[in-house]
Order: sequence, then C-alpha cells, then structure tokens
Amino acid sequence: MKIHHKQIETGGLSTEKILLAVYREACRCFASSSESINHLDVGAGNGELIKLIGSQVSTNPYACDYTEGLMELDGQSVDICDLNNQKLPYDDNTFDLVTFTEVIEHIENHRFTLSEIARVLKPGGFVILSTPNILNLKSRIRFLFCGFWNLFGPLKVGDRKLESTGGHINPMHYFLMVHSLLESGFEIEDETCDKIQSSSLFLLILFFLPVKIFSFFHFIKEKKKYHSIDSRNEKFVKNMNSFLLLTARTIIVSARKI
Repeated sequence: MKIHHKQIETGGLSTEKILLAVYREACRCFASSSESINHLDVGAGNGELIKLIGSQVSTNPYACDYTEGLMELDGQSVDICDLNNQKLPYDDNTFDLVTFTEVIEHIENHRFTLSEIARVLKPGGFVILSTPNILNLKSRIRFLFCGFWNLFGPLKVGDRKLESTGGHINPMHYFLMVHSLLESGFEIEDETCDKIQSSSLFLLILFFLPVKIFSFFHFIKEKKKYHSIDSRNEKFVKNMNSFLLLTARTIIVSARKI
C-alpha cells in the first residue's frame, strides 16, 4: 500500500513520521478487513491520525482527550477523559482498534490505562501505541552523563504544558511497556519505529561490540542466577539491545487483545 504524505499536514502535537508509522501499522492490522471498524484514538489531539487512518481504512471514528479544544476535524466530537483519574467512557468490547500515540509518557498510571484499553477493545482487536524511545544510544549516553533521557529533561513544578515535552512525566521503558501490555491481556504483534536516528546509528558503530558483550553476560546472569527470564519474557529482554531499540527515535508497538 503506497503512503501519500500529502494526505496529512504535520501538526504541533506529533510528527508526520510517527503518524505515518502508526498509520502503516493500522493498515497492516486491517489489510484483509472488508467491514467498517470502530476506531478509538486516545489522546486524539487535532485529529490528524483519525483522518489519516480513515483515508485508507473504513472506520467509525471516536476521539478521546483531556480537552476538546485541540480538535480540528469538522464534525468530530471528543469524549473528555482524565486518564489519570477516570475510566474510559465506553462500554466493554466496543472497539476494533485503539491508537495511543505519544500519550503513555504523559500519564501517571499507564498500567491502569492499558487495562482500560483492553476492556473497551473487542477480543482480537488491536492497540497501537508509540512513545519516545529512551533506549536509543543517544538517549543512553545522555542519561549516563546528565541523568536525563532524551525528551525527558527537567520538569517545571506546577507549570507543565500537558501536550508538550513539558508533560513527559513517565519515561516509558520498552520492556516495561511490553510487560504492561502482556499483563493487560495482549499479545505483541509487531514493533517498529518512525525513523532510525542518525546520531544513534553513528554511536552504534562505536559501541556495538561492548553493548553485545555486556548484554550477553547480563542476560546469562539474569537467567541463571536470578531466574528473572523465562519463556514469556525472554524475547523482549533480548530485544532491549536490538538494532531497533538502539537506533530508533520513537518506538511503536502493536498488540492484539487475546
């Protein structure tokens, strides 16, 4: 399926590459679907993702956010919900697809929200979420020397803009995100990214061997001594130092409700 970049305009709440990557995942998940699907976009912002997915997949779109003031799609209603304190305002088993793009890092209790997404999804339905990849090498080096991950710098107290990086209160580790999905009743379907970060790619050339050597011995120690690795999580532990996690700017995970 050919992606036409002109179908969207880059907005201030997310980037075109992230939206396109999530869009591709949605098209992949529903490539064989001939029926209209119920699509919920949690943290819908100005509606760019709803518009983009609806351009290729027949959808009944729903938008959920903490305010309706960001929505720019004509006729698109927004259901108001404070994800930190409220359940999603929908019945069980309502949606075929939930998108959760650049939101999880803004909320206090991501496990509660993912359990809510699982509740409103139909069995076999998909969630696609994205978050800044704090495990790329550029971010790891920044954390080593500064104590802050990329895009998770010092936060102002009592003066945070929720929809900006000033609202990044929850640095979402890839493994913990996947673990949360698994414990919420999902199976991981795919992992991708918006782009490979050139600075991390350069660092990978320098640090490839040390990363592989240290991660190998760490893996053995966790598995043999601490018994923290088993058949359900082994794949995701190994992914921690994969090419994707070491170089991606934004990590995008799609999962299917069991």
